[in-house]
Amino acid sequence: MRHTPDPARLRIAYEAGGAARAPSSFPSDPPGEPVDLFADWFAAALAAGLPEPNAMVLATASADAAPSARTVLLKGYGTEGFRFFTNHTSRKGRELADNPVAALVFPWHAIHRQVRVSGPVRRLPDEEAAAYFRTRPYGSRIGAWASRQSAVVGSREELDARFVEYAEKWPDPAAVADAEEVPMPPFWGGYLVVPEEIEFWQGRPDRMHDRILYRRRKEGAAVDADWVIERLSP
Repeated sequence: MRHTPDPARLRIAYEAGGAARAPSSFPSDPPGEPVDLFADWFAAALAAGLPEPNAMVLATASADAAPSARTVLLKGYGTEGFRFFTNHTSRKGRELADNPVAALVFPWHAIHRQVRVSGPVRRLPDEEAAAYFRTRPYGSRIGAWASRQSAVVGSREELDARFVEYAEKWPDPAAVADAEEVPMPPFWGGYLVVPEEIEFWQGRPDRMHDRILYRRRKEGAAVDADWVIERLSP
């Protein structure tokens, strides 16, 4: 086996603010709505210059609980949940059809922060997905038709040929006058992860990290707020 550095010896010091010097003060009185704290942290990740701060790890599981994970891009968020778009016939799409729950992780390593989200998932209305699809670059829209996502493909040449086939069917309107807009494929759409839990993690010196967990209040619970807020041991 090729020699590589021992992962057990790889360590960094979690100093206040992280390598990118983002604000390090964890709120002593967290806001009652977790999306407000997420918005602050997302803005900090953007300000710190992190590449693709909207990249998130999406974990799903099959009907028999076999897990899988991959990176997707966040395309919207609010009090209702976190949005992303994909091919319904992909592995994640099939797993979400069979087992509509998921977990998300935003790994903002450079500022020593992480946000974890988990909860049920529902498909977005086709009208909402189509509205987003129209904003995508032309090549991405053609690629959505050309790629049978997660299916085995014989060669790169075969994949490229499929792209050319659909590009000829729907030429780029920017290059061809009166060209028809690329429609959204019927097997493509969006999902909303509805959070039941959102955890915010801030790296701190000596591994004494800060963790704040928001748990959605269960119906009938003896609390007035929509969320239960707890500090967890690191």
